[in-house]
Amino acid sequence: MFEKLVFTGENGEEAEFFVLEQTRVNGINYLLVSDLADDEESEALIVKDISKDTDAEAIYEIVENDDELESVSKIFNELLDDIDVE
Repeated sequence: MFEKLVFTGENGEEAEFFVLEQTRVNGINYLLVSDLADDEESEALIVKDISKDTDAEAIYEIVENDDELESVSKIFNELLDDIDVE
């Protein structure tokens, strides 16, 4: 069973995602999340923790930089050899 997180967007709308894997690169926490826990063809996102205060709730944003996305995707591919991250 995957851990479920609820993300709240800027407009206050909530969305549930399941954490497929997590990693830390250069001091930044990254999560590979999906809206479906058990569908092989589900959409996945890579988000990173941008919160500055370690005592507050984590603040995540979607990784959109192509170089960063490619680099972190390779790591997740290695961690999850049975899942193809594109």
